[in-house]
Amino acid sequence: MKHSIVIADDDTHVIAALKLLLRSEGYDIQAVTSPQGLLDAIKQREFSLALIDMNYQQDTTSGFEGLALIKAVKAVDNSLPVVVMTGYAGVDIAVQAMLQGADDFVQKPWDNDRLLRVLLTQIRLAESEKKGGQLIEQNNLLMQEVSSANSAIIAESAEMSLVMSQLEKLAASDMNILLTGDNGTGKSMLAEHVHAYSSRNQCAFIAVNMGAISESLFETEMFGHVKGAFTDAKSTRIGRFELAQSGTLFLDEIGNIPLSQQGKLLRVLESHSFEKVGSSKTQQANVRIISATNAPLDELITEGRFRQDLLYRLNTVEIRVPALKERVADIMPLAHYFLIKFGKKYHLESLGFDEKATAALMSYHWPGNIRELSHMVERAIFLRQAELISIEDLGLADHVSSNTACQFDFESATLDEIEKHIISQRLHKHDHKPQETSTSLGLSRSSYYRRLEKYHFKVV
Repeated sequence: MKHSIVIADDDTHVIAALKLLLRSEGYDIQAVTSPQGLLDAIKQREFSLALIDMNYQQDTTSGFEGLALIKAVKAVDNSLPVVVMTGYAGVDIAVQAMLQGADDFVQKPWDNDRLLRVLLTQIRLAESEKKGGQLIEQNNLLMQEVSSANSAIIAESAEMSLVMSQLEKLAASDMNILLTGDNGTGKSMLAEHVHAYSSRNQCAFIAVNMGAISESLFETEMFGHVKGAFTDAKSTRIGRFELAQSGTLFLDEIGNIPLSQQGKLLRVLESHSFEKVGSSKTQQANVRIISATNAPLDELITEGRFRQDLLYRLNTVEIRVPALKERVADIMPLAHYFLIKFGKKYHLESLGFDEKATAALMSYHWPGNIRELSHMVERAIFLRQAELISIEDLGLADHVSSNTACQFDFESATLDEIEKHIISQRLHKHDHKPQETSTSLGLSRSSYYRRLEKYHFKVV
């Protein structure tokens, strides 16, 4: 990476000499001749270091302009290393500059070797401090997520195979993706999969649960803050957008963002830039956004609780993740995966599931999806009474008994009884959703409602 240095000095001869020296060492150089010029420059782009003179047009010896400039620079970007050049009053002014926030100093006329050593040292120190801060934040995030580690991707069903095929094609692009579907269907795992298959996979994947961020902390969590930005800001904090730089930012539970904060997120997505809280320095946001929700965003937009323009930015492509009950072919492969996973974790071996347990797992409707299956298998490993896990170990005995008690005798039933039974099954299967239920029965909407009334089903 080529390091950039901004030089501030009102003497064009000094600037020319510094440019010649520093460019020969491979630095990218920008020069300005006034304090305001320096402040404008560091607000517009990133620099590795600022090399500034202590005296400008107002006076030639006091160094007051330089001291004020150091303070102003640190207010814009507290992490930018500042090296000052002193031509008068020597060490006294240098000491004051260090107290004001400068990182080192050189005296005019400078020694080339010492100047180069000072600059390189300060650049490396700043890089190390920034990487340390990023590692701390990333480690904190990993510690928060370790208890909810993702399961392996199993996609033997046609429904899930189609989703995986779509996502692997999208991974090659840089489009924003919105994942929709019920809780517990594995949306965060799929987001990580897209990142792993993308060109950004050598950079960070940062996940954030938007529903867990309070409204008052939204900006500092997402964009970071500088030291002293508010009462408790005792150190500079790196936000999620900066942590995900050049990588992928996964925004889970996107429908839970407070309306008052949605405009701030939209602004970043539109301009690809942001500012830390307490700083006027604009930073670039080169991240790929993958978001997820189980909320009906169209309904939230109608109710005025979610911005439509934000949805347009998030859902360049929308992928619905099927519920577990829709991908029956994946149930037993997932169950065996969890059996092996938790068996190793707890050093408890089990040979598998008996026939009744397998039948129960396949017939259960899984309201909690993959997450529920994972918890059920984990619990059953401890509760099992034999080598094979039974329906009692799974806690599904009541479910099976209920299904058995409700078995229908088609041979002796009347036509109306058969029709009522089938409608009841379809209502349960489609969660009483009119469109899905009527379509599955091959009925028009009016015919569907007439039958609900005929058989005294609750009309939704």
